[in-house]
Amino acid sequence: MSGIEHSTEQMVIFGLDPLWLSTVILILSYGVLLTERFNRTVVALLGGGLVVLSGLISQSQAFAAIDMNTIALLTGMMIIVSITRTSGVFEFVAIWSAKQVNADPLGIMIMLSLVTALFSAFLDNLTTVLLVVPIALLIVEKLEVSPYPFLISQILASNIGGTATLIGDPPNILIGSATGLTFLQFITNLGPLALLILIVMIPIFVLLWRKELVASDEKRASIMRFREADSIRDKWLMIASLMVLSLVIFGFIVGEHYDIRPGTTAMFGAAMLLLIVTFNLNSSEQSKQVHTALTEVEWPALMFFAGLFIIVGGVEHAGLLNILGASLLEITDGDPATTAYATLWLSALASSAVDNIPFVATMIPMVESMEGALGGADALQPIWWSLALGACLGGNGSLVGAAANVVVSGLGERAGHPISFVQFFKIGFPLMLLSIIIANIYVYLRYYS
Repeated sequence: MSGIEHSTEQMVIFGLDPLWLSTVILILSYGVLLTERFNRTVVALLGGGLVVLSGLISQSQAFAAIDMNTIALLTGMMIIVSITRTSGVFEFVAIWSAKQVNADPLGIMIMLSLVTALFSAFLDNLTTVLLVVPIALLIVEKLEVSPYPFLISQILASNIGGTATLIGDPPNILIGSATGLTFLQFITNLGPLALLILIVMIPIFVLLWRKELVASDEKRASIMRFREADSIRDKWLMIASLMVLSLVIFGFIVGEHYDIRPGTTAMFGAAMLLLIVTFNLNSSEQSKQVHTALTEVEWPALMFFAGLFIIVGGVEHAGLLNILGASLLEITDGDPATTAYATLWLSALASSAVDNIPFVATMIPMVESMEGALGGADALQPIWWSLALGACLGGNGSLVGAAANVVVSGLGERAGHPISFVQFFKIGFPLMLLSIIIANIYVYLRYYS
């Protein structure tokens, strides 16, 4: 995020002040994103284009601002997951989980929440909800129970599980890529807290929805008749995919010792899996298979990130984020612990109001600017963990807080079960506050007591 070199002179259009112009572009872009009136990829690319065309930064500086490790990591994981999904393994896990609790609706909701939290940590929460929610809605239809406990619990569990690892949630990917914090550091620092919060949330889910989730014996029997083995469409592909996925995660952990970035590991894993699934095919079939896998990549999301990086690069280059970082330090008197707590709560509340991805993209260079004042890179680490916790857990505060929330809402609406903003807010925001209180205690005990 800090790959832009500052120049001594800026040829900004009409001689405008770079600081003010970059700030206006940032605020306008975020404001339009918040309205959800226009496609967010279009907004980000237009904002990024304005940053370059106005002369705030050059094209080469704009390209330098795009974090290619983040783009490569997301692309590689998307390819791996898209191929793995065709084997049917995710449907297998969901049906198997439902049958372990004898198709009791409350038990299924809990099991799917646990599955979603686990998958969100090691795949990513956006992909996970795309895989699990359609299966949950199918089960809901068969049981004839309210879908809303399933939809809301899926959102909450995905953001909690995604908090645990480097690849679990886009804010963590951004932070890890910008700072060099490793997969192992993420899971050891954030994993225990994510697990604790999930353990706290499950009984709350039970108290909230135990009266709604009751189904007749006949309906439960219809679920028990599902054969999970039938969902496996290609056993060999399932084995190969899971092996590659395991090797990629192992590579995330080991690669840190050899200066191999996660983006490289993910892209190499994707190439390996593509080679495996196309090995015995002729040239035409190979091309078709590769084309199919690449069309599954969320290119609009990647272009959104690229535009966002350039917008943030503009305000970073103009010096706005250094000013904001200094202001935060002034408010907290430069005390590391107070700065960490302030970052945690600011991130949580802001991520409840706006998508946590653009917020974190803006915060990263701002936090980097505080390194010297706080005492170096080691003193800054708890601030990074606080930013990650606030952004990921804060995403549970509203329907617009995280990309996974919007996706689940869209899937529910497509199935005839729209979630209103207020409906989710009444549950999500109080539980988000509870999780941030727990996180604040954790940060204090682990880093400052």
